[in-house]
Amino acid sequence: MGNLFCCVQVDQSTVAIRERFGKFVEVLEPGCHYLPWFLGHQLAGHLSLRLQQLDVRCETKTKDNVFVNVVASIQYRALANKADDAFYKLSNTRSQIQAYVFDVIRASVPKLNLDAAFEQKNEIAKAVENELEKAMSAYGYEIVQTLIVDIEPDEHVKRAMNEINAAARMRVAANEKAEAEKILQIKRAEGEAESKYLSGLGVARQRQAIVDGLRDSVLGFSVNVPGTTSKDVMDMVLVTQYFDTMKEIGAASKSSAVFIPHGPGAVRDVASQIRDGLLQGSHQ
Repeated sequence: MGNLFCCVQVDQSTVAIRERFGKFVEVLEPGCHYLPWFLGHQLAGHLSLRLQQLDVRCETKTKDNVFVNVVASIQYRALANKADDAFYKLSNTRSQIQAYVFDVIRASVPKLNLDAAFEQKNEIAKAVENELEKAMSAYGYEIVQTLIVDIEPDEHVKRAMNEINAAARMRVAANEKAEAEKILQIKRAEGEAESKYLSGLGVARQRQAIVDGLRDSVLGFSVNVPGTTSKDVMDMVLVTQYFDTMKEIGAASKSSAVFIPHGPGAVRDVASQIRDGLLQGSHQ
C-alpha cells in the first residue's frame, strides 16, 4: 500500500538508503517519507543503528607453547552520519571485524606466557579495540567496547595448573600444621617443666616440714621426759611410722600382698638399718 501511494516508513533506530536510478541520493531518518517510484526513486535497503555484539573465538599459542582459545566480545554500531559508508563500503561487517580480531589476538598473545595472558586480558582487549577503531571508523562503524571474556587453555593444561595450585596449597597447609604442632610441643614441654619444678618445690617443702617437725618433737620429748636421749626418741618415731605404714597397707582395698619381717626384733632391725644408712650417707 505504501508503494502504491509512494510513501515508505522507516522504523526507530533504523535508517534507509534512498537511491534514484541506482545512485545514492540520501539517508532517510526514522519516519514517513515520500518516494516517487515512477521517477526512479527506490529504497536500496535499511541499516540498523542499534548496538550489536559479535563474539569471536580465536585459537592461538602463548609464548610458552600452550594453545588457548581466546573469546573476545565486540560491541559496535553504525554511525548515523556515516550511514552511506556503512551500507556501501562493507559487504559483510561481521566477517571484517572477525578478521581484525584474529589478526590482533594472534599478534599479541604469542608474546605472553600463559599466566601473563590471564593477567593482561585488559591490555589485549585494548589492543583489539584500538585496531578495530582505526579500521572500522573508515567504514562508518563505531567500536563501543571490546572485552576478552575468556581464555581457555587445553583441558590437560587446566588440569595440570589445578594440580600445581593444589600442591602449593597443600605445602602451605603442611607448613602451618607443622608450625602449630611445634608450638604445641613447646608449650607442652614448658608446662611439664613448670609442673616438675613446682612438684620439686612441694617435695622439698614437705621434707623440710618433716625434718622441722621431727626436730621439734625430739627437743620437746627430751625436755618433758628427763633421762631420754635423741636416739630413744628417734627409735620411738620409727616404730610409730612403721605401725602407721602397716595400717595404711591393710586399709587399702586394692593393695597387693606385701611380705615384710614382723615382730619387735624386726622393728629394731629396721631402725638400725635406717640409722646405718643415714650415717653412711653423712660420712660419704
